[in-house]
Amino acid sequence: MEKIRLQKILSDSGICSRRKAEELISQGAIKVNGRTAQLGDKANDRDVIMVNGERVRYTKKRRKYYIMLNKPRGYVTTMSDELDRKCVTELLTGLEERVYPIGRLDRNSEGLLLFTNDGKFANDIMHPSRHVSKTYRVTVMSKITDEQIVTLTEGVMLDGRMTQPAVVNVEVDGTDRSVMRITIHEGRNRQIRRMCEAVGLEVARLRRTSIGPLKLGMLKPGAWRELTAEEVRAMRNAIGQQ
Repeated sequence: MEKIRLQKILSDSGICSRRKAEELISQGAIKVNGRTAQLGDKANDRDVIMVNGERVRYTKKRRKYYIMLNKPRGYVTTMSDELDRKCVTELLTGLEERVYPIGRLDRNSEGLLLFTNDGKFANDIMHPSRHVSKTYRVTVMSKITDEQIVTLTEGVMLDGRMTQPAVVNVEVDGTDRSVMRITIHEGRNRQIRRMCEAVGLEVARLRRTSIGPLKLGMLKPGAWRELTAEEVRAMRNAIGQQ
């Protein structure tokens, strides 16, 4: 078998995304035949590949999984957690294949989270150049002013650079509680919460309802399902995959 890059092997094996694989290689967490791997190294199914001491079982032909989960609060978006917190992968009961999350939701956020063992699919969804939309239902603990809406829509300064324009629709306009639906095309760390904080709004609840053409719908909290063939095609079209 022809040798291919370690990043692709780890991605195809459902260990992690290619981007995460590069991080693991840089950290010295991957060994090939007993030697610490370097970026650019290649291997095949005859080589012994170890990730943090665990052997990777690599076969080229594998079924690809595309899954959506309704993440509840209190779960972290990691494969495992050194602080022994609950991980989203614990909710994927009955799934024998190893999959990993596409992007993340913070511990106190909930809603639509995607999983796959298709590395290219995951990378293309997360790549900034694809501008995949993400919509959130955001509950804040105050009345929202027109000025705050305009600022959120036009962009706020985070980490020294402006966020891209957002779409903001107010669904509930109360005196001590308001609800917005916000759509963004970026994926910065805790972006929605930080955008709201930047304009003086305290987030009480944050739920992601859609990613690109995929909608959470009536999926119950903590439940998961495989995407339909039509949903996979729609997402591939959205990210420019044929």
